[in-house]
Amino acid sequence: MNIGLCMPYMERDYGREEILAWCRAIDSGPFSSLSCGERITGYTLEMRTVLAAAAALTERVRIMPSLYVLPMHSATWAAKEVATLDVLSGGRVTLGVGVGGREVDYRSVGASFARRHQRMDDAVAQMRRIWSGVPAIEGADEIGPRPVQVGGPPIIAGVMGPKAMRRAAAWADGVYVFSMSGNVAEIERMVTAADEAWSEAGRDRPPLKIAGFWYSLANESERRLAEYVHQYLAVFGDEAARAIAKTMRCHRAEAIEESIEGIRALGCDELILSPASGELAEVDRLVEILG
Repeated sequence: MNIGLCMPYMERDYGREEILAWCRAIDSGPFSSLSCGERITGYTLEMRTVLAAAAALTERVRIMPSLYVLPMHSATWAAKEVATLDVLSGGRVTLGVGVGGREVDYRSVGASFARRHQRMDDAVAQMRRIWSGVPAIEGADEIGPRPVQVGGPPIIAGVMGPKAMRRAAAWADGVYVFSMSGNVAEIERMVTAADEAWSEAGRDRPPLKIAGFWYSLANESERRLAEYVHQYLAVFGDEAARAIAKTMRCHRAEAIEESIEGIRALGCDELILSPASGELAEVDRLVEILG
């Protein structure tokens, strides 16, 4: 199982020097990919810009938006952005897409929250048409550049429930499933549902399975992880966010190792770990565990 690492894009003290250091550490470490999530509201770095910088700064790791909240975007713009990222990285992009759950982000950019699942299905189809050279409108030139990867980057659907799995099975190359606390049983339920959906759809190969969870190995890791989770989930209500934050367990090396090995045993292709802080110790101490 490959191990990827997400950039800590929510950190306030995370500027040029820190981004450079993280990109170098991830690319030189035992990691398979470098990812970044997308949020609009709150103090967060913009995903596409961060990943463009990472594509130029790295040579080896895959570059993964995780996730493009696709219904917030024009499919045509997104196709052009992702193809350009694939060119910048030399064909190293794996594209994660999802519908997100933050209506406030949609409203902040003037996008509709309605019918977002269908709009994502339609957007993926449009992106693939554009990558194949079909003009966005009749009589127009094609929209370049063409991705380095023929047909475009692999598309991974960020999904959780059986209904979303079935939709993704019609067009995705795989799934990205997430357990906040690194709960192996939660991951197992989701990857089992993905396999069933792919089988029901008559796909000729099983889905790529990418899992993820939050962790911290920074100084005061338990506090940092709880504060991070509370901040991330506060938009859904302070009481719920605090309750979930108290359940976080991957702030000790032993718990992280246990979750990694449990997810490995499920046959996942990759695990992307999301750190709770911008301290470089999050990378260095994780390398020690993986070693």
